[in-house]
Parts: sequence; C-alpha cells; structure tokens
Amino acid sequence: MLTPGQTLALHVEKPAAGGRMIARVDGQVVLVSGAIPGERVTARVERVGRGVVYAQATSIDEPVADRREPFTDPMCGGCLYAHIAYSRQLDIKEQVITDAFARIGRITLPGRVTVAPSPGESYRMRARVHRRGPHIGFFREGTHELCDARQTRQLLPATCDALDRVNRALRLLDLSTVGELEVAENVEASQRVVHLDSVLAADVPRLAAVARTDGLSGVTAGPVTLAGDPHVTDLLSIDQHVIALRRHVRTFFQGNRYLLTALVTHVAAQVMPGDDVIDLYAGAGLFSVSVAVARGSRVTAVEGDSVAACDLVENARVSGGEVEALRLPVEEFVGTSRRPPSVLIVDPPRTGMSRDALQGAIGLRAREVVYVSCDVATLARDARRLLDGGYQMRRIDAFDLFPNTPHVETVVVFGRVGTARP
Repeated sequence: MLTPGQTLALHVEKPAAGGRMIARVDGQVVLVSGAIPGERVTARVERVGRGVVYAQATSIDEPVADRREPFTDPMCGGCLYAHIAYSRQLDIKEQVITDAFARIGRITLPGRVTVAPSPGESYRMRARVHRRGPHIGFFREGTHELCDARQTRQLLPATCDALDRVNRALRLLDLSTVGELEVAENVEASQRVVHLDSVLAADVPRLAAVARTDGLSGVTAGPVTLAGDPHVTDLLSIDQHVIALRRHVRTFFQGNRYLLTALVTHVAAQVMPGDDVIDLYAGAGLFSVSVAVARGSRVTAVEGDSVAACDLVENARVSGGEVEALRLPVEEFVGTSRRPPSVLIVDPPRTGMSRDALQGAIGLRAREVVYVSCDVATLARDARRLLDGGYQMRRIDAFDLFPNTPHVETVVVFGRVGTARP
C-alpha cells in the first residue's frame, strides 16, 4: 500500500491528460509530474486517490534527450511542460488526443493528428492575474500560491508592465477587495483593457489613479467603465476578406495571437460557399462572422452570455454578412424545431456540451458538425455521442494554442452518415 511521503523508483510510460505522466508500481497507476515518457525517475508520493497515486519527480535518474532546462518553475500556471523540448510537447499532445478518443470515446482515429505549432512566448491575448496582498501573479498548479506571471513568458513584457502599474496604484489606494485583474488585448497589442474584479460600488470614485495607468486603452470595474473603451478590436484576414471583431474585456475569446487566424481559416474552410450555418456558443462571433463574410453563408449565431452576446450583435451588425445573432442558452435554441442547417459549428466551454444541448444539436440533423474544443476528455465523450447519433468522423486537427502546457485546441469535423459535401 503506497502512502504519502514514500519514495518510488519509476519508469515513465506515457502521458496522461492534465500534464502528469503515467508510471506503474506493481500494477498500481502512478501519475507523476515533472517527468517525460521514457525516463526513469525517483518520485515522492504526494497523495493517494481512488485507484491512482499522485507523485512528484524529485530526481531524474535516466533523462530522455527531449528534456530541457526549464525557463521558469514548471509548477507556475501555464508552464507544466516547460521542461520538455517543444517538438516533444507536440508529440505528447498528439498522444493525449489519440488516447482520450480510444479510452473515453472508444474511437480509433484513422491516422496521426497534426498539431499546429505556436511560438512559446508572448502568445496570450487574454489572462486572469490573481492578487494576494501586495503581489499579483498566476497560481502555482493545484494551489493558491502566487508565482510571477512575467517569468512564465506567456504575456508580452509591456502587458506585465501595465499590470504592475495597476497593482501599484491599487496598493497606494489600499484596495484589498480587488482579488483578480483580467486583461485583454488585440493581436497587435495596440489596445489593452484591464478589468478589476470585486470592486465595491463605494470604491469606484477612488479609482481615478488606476484609470490613468499608462499602457491601457481602457479600464473597467464591475459594470462601470472607468476610462477609455472597454473593448478591443481585432482585424482578421480570412480568404482575402478583412473581418473586424470587437470584444469586451470580459468576453471569452481565443487567446493565442499567433494561431488565431489559422484556427479561424481552418474552421471557415469546412463550410462551402453559401451554406446555411448555425454557430452555437458563438461568443463575440469569431467563427460566425468570419464564415458569413468569407464564405457568403447565412449564419444563425447563438450565445447565452450577456456580455459576449452584446459583442456578437454589434459584430454581426457591422460585418456586412448575413448573421442573425441570438442571445439565449444553447439548450433553449436547439429545443425548438427548424430545418436542418448545412453546417453546425460548436465551440463549447471546457466542460463540453450538456446532454440536452448535444441531443438537441444531433436532432438538428446538420450535414456536418464542426466541433472546436479546448478539452480532449469532454470532446472524446461528446464525439462518442455524435457517432452514436448517426455521424462519422471525417477529419481531426489540432492547434497548440497553449504552448508549454498540457492543453490543446482540437477541431473535429463530423459528417452525417449517408451525406456528402456537395
């Protein structure tokens, strides 16, 4: 019986979703952090869960050639793969995708999954930075301990500078209620907005100093805009069409500035010119507006979040494309009867589609479903339900929107059995 604190000699077999790697001791699965498949390590047991043991590598006894010196503490948020050479990171993510489809979805993929690479520095356009006492930063994995966001290299240096200035202003005001700062900037970083979380209404008049922070185009607190514009705007070039998309600092948006255009171009390429399209979980309209403009499609875009829906409505209005923007929950939309769309695009949150949403989506009987996912486990689960609901997998591609982390964005195209693209 393995116990916390015990030291183990392990041979690391393969990756697991979430960032740890799989090893075994007398048949017992051990999920070990800080290791790479193929290595022999010494690890200390952290905790024992139901059917699995969690351990941390304390020494690397036989390293693989893909190990590199990490540029920062790998346990700092967004850096779990910092000790792994980047080309091996891509291989590991391919393995994780393949394993999730086999283990969770009972689906054998037809071939290798190509993972589009990304530069590993300054890629993030959106981030939530935590504030505890006088300090700001990301959380260390599995804790509420802060680590320096600048050292993770995910944000532009100018973004870190602006966040530091905001934090200094908050410290001078002695505003301890502000626990998080959200930052959003556009691709070229010409616009940058910060949102202050948990600001009391009585404190809003005191925030003039924060509103004057250099390096920001806007500052918000709660529902109040303190300075500038709460939105940033991106210009994307898709199939020789320039598409303008504004988004509020609090609106979800794909966060990798280097792969944004490639991801949207790939999704748009799954739509034939003139197709009738439904876009569920449409957000600010990243896919729906792009498809309407670049592919000449008629798009119904559905978004339940009030802030994102406002962006969606505005982006649809100014796009020049044929986009009907609806603010309502996906479950409510798919529960009504309508004629089948040519293509259904879904980009749900990390938790995937609810059972009602997915069942309703299958009932729409789209010719094709383009499923965009940031979580391979829920994607594999929902893929199984789509296959059981009369679809077959036509292609799968991945985009490394989160380098140096175990996360990966995956796009799967499903076709209804018995149908084909015109």
